[in-house]
Amino acid sequence: MTPLDEITNFLAANIRAAAPIMICATGLVFSAKAGIVNISAEGMMLIGAVTAAIGSYLTGSVWFGLLLALVSTMLISLIFAFFTITLRADQTVVGMAINVLGLGLSTTLSRFFFRGDFVGTVDSFQPIEVPLLSDIPILGRSLFTQTLPVYFILIFIPIAFFVMYKTDLGLRIRAVGEHPKTCDTVGINVYRIRYGTVLYSGLLAGFAGTFVSLGALSLFTEDMVAGRGFMAVAAVVFGGYNPLGVLGASMLFGAGDALIFRIQAAGTQIPFQFINMIPYVITILALCGFVGKTHVPSDSGRPYIKD
Repeated sequence: MTPLDEITNFLAANIRAAAPIMICATGLVFSAKAGIVNISAEGMMLIGAVTAAIGSYLTGSVWFGLLLALVSTMLISLIFAFFTITLRADQTVVGMAINVLGLGLSTTLSRFFFRGDFVGTVDSFQPIEVPLLSDIPILGRSLFTQTLPVYFILIFIPIAFFVMYKTDLGLRIRAVGEHPKTCDTVGINVYRIRYGTVLYSGLLAGFAGTFVSLGALSLFTEDMVAGRGFMAVAAVVFGGYNPLGVLGASMLFGAGDALIFRIQAAGTQIPFQFINMIPYVITILALCGFVGKTHVPSDSGRPYIKD
């Protein structure tokens, strides 16, 4: 294999590894900008992954699997929103509870439907080559031979940036995260904005979970999200609460997973436990070097109490 092929394969693997982080983090940006600290992405992605696999397994359609995942994670995000926004419970505590629920529920559903059997025949997203563009050296083979969810998020991130910073809706979301009382005074429904952004983040978390089980693979295994939900939360912070920043942060974190594949293929004598630590080490180092260098919404993590 030539060096050019190595670069192409690495970039392709990097994009695939970054995609679920990117999808989930793009949704979390909106809830974070509205002042909600949503660390429940790991549990929601797990629920999305298992329900997508179940839906595809039972119906033979990846699209039904995706629909089931989106509905499931939106219901879970509605529970999160009810406790944190309506009941004003601690957002971090509720988020961790959702993560524990996601791990337990996904494991239970997997054992009930699949009974421990390997599921490798479910309908899943297949790579789609874009004519002409896929023939471009390096970039073409790595970027334009991906699955549909990858194309979706790469197109959607600029749209998300436009909505956040160039529309009235984005202005309202940002204002609610900075000065909710002022927003309430001028007639902006703070609860509605926060509920909407949390539900939206749950929707994309389900989409990200679907990609993990039916995009990169065509099966579900217990705890297969493997920390990508937490990486998505980290990508929001490292990306400066900006959809375009999320793109760069996700690619950096995804490079760790891509590097694992290259090292394993090289047949090194490094223990696999150390190799598997690479993505998490990169995430920690990136955040440690970025502490205090980004603006956190002023009302982040605080429940809003209407006078």
